[in-house]
Amino acid sequence: MKILSCVFFIAIFPWLAGAQELAQNAPVVSPELVEENTVIFRIQAPDANSVKLSGNWMPNAPDGNGGFAQEMVPLTLGENGVWSATIQAMEPELYAYAFMVDGVRTLDPANKNIVRDGRFSTASVLYVPGPASDLYWAKAGPKGSVEAVWYESPTLGLTRRMFVYTPPGYKDSNADYPVLYLLHGGGGDEEAWPSLGAAANILDNLINAGQAQPMLVVMTNGNPDQAAAFTVSPKLDRVSQGAGGMANMMFEKSLVNDVIPYVEAHYQVKRGKENRALTGLSMGGLQTMNTTFENPGLFDYIGVMSMGFADLSRFGIEVDHSKREQQIRDLKAAAPSLYWIACGKDDFLYESVVTMRSKLDELEFPYIYRESPGGHTWTNWRIYLSEFAPMLFK
Repeated sequence: MKILSCVFFIAIFPWLAGAQELAQNAPVVSPELVEENTVIFRIQAPDANSVKLSGNWMPNAPDGNGGFAQEMVPLTLGENGVWSATIQAMEPELYAYAFMVDGVRTLDPANKNIVRDGRFSTASVLYVPGPASDLYWAKAGPKGSVEAVWYESPTLGLTRRMFVYTPPGYKDSNADYPVLYLLHGGGGDEEAWPSLGAAANILDNLINAGQAQPMLVVMTNGNPDQAAAFTVSPKLDRVSQGAGGMANMMFEKSLVNDVIPYVEAHYQVKRGKENRALTGLSMGGLQTMNTTFENPGLFDYIGVMSMGFADLSRFGIEVDHSKREQQIRDLKAAAPSLYWIACGKDDFLYESVVTMRSKLDELEFPYIYRESPGGHTWTNWRIYLSEFAPMLFK
């Protein structure tokens, strides 16, 4: 046994030595938050010729070819092949960023906090604490739960996945709760609001502070040709509808015929329009309008984020506007308690919101309008959710 023990120790000694050597190397710290919300970004890339920082807080600028590209910040090479850049006084917020190493987009290897933005990209996450971002992080207090739910959708001929948030105390309660149906944008999926949108943290913190009513939040996949996010979905034997899925009304029919009945059959929820809210961003805003125009008596609280009466022909989408005026009149007659519109001044869909408001004003349709700085970004959509939720179910 002693001989075997010695042989075993000799065999693993090189591995132990290597592990010890790795542990002794000073790790790269990135991002590092220092005084006055200054942030230092670092990456070890000794063989690189150029490293730049790309962040969703950076503005777009003309690219010289008639288009626009996001500005980037160059990093400086220092000791031990470590590149760094310092960004002064960042505003409190949840940020997404990546490095461009010799032109190749690279996640921050020192930062394990990563999010996925649909099929578009993955990014490293930076949280800068402060009053403006206070709701986005888990704070002390009771926590709700988020569960992935697979349900049957006969309308779409699929078994689909959605996420359902239940508020603090739900599991131990015999009470019934109202429901907010929360829709993502184009290119996203059912994981968008739970991850990029920090929806559970926002709702927990609002409810614990007494600023919002306890409610369920249902976060679906708005792409009618998908069973779920592509990272978990089985391969489907059907052609993707792409952007055209936004206008074929199939998701809206499934929401009404499949999702709402499932939620009301399987959860402790109140029924009736006064206990249902619907909101969404971008594509989800279009689906919110479509659903409520076609079903004016279904929701009492309606929110449209970053979307209006848009010309979607540039995306190859044709929308039938012939019924719009009558739909607005029918929704007005149904008298929802809240119709809320929110958009950033720099949003590329801003003019569609101007057009929408003009038509609503013409027909004397009551609504509340929220205009914010910035554009078509999660920075705005998280803010909109944090403002919309407290208005519900009063």
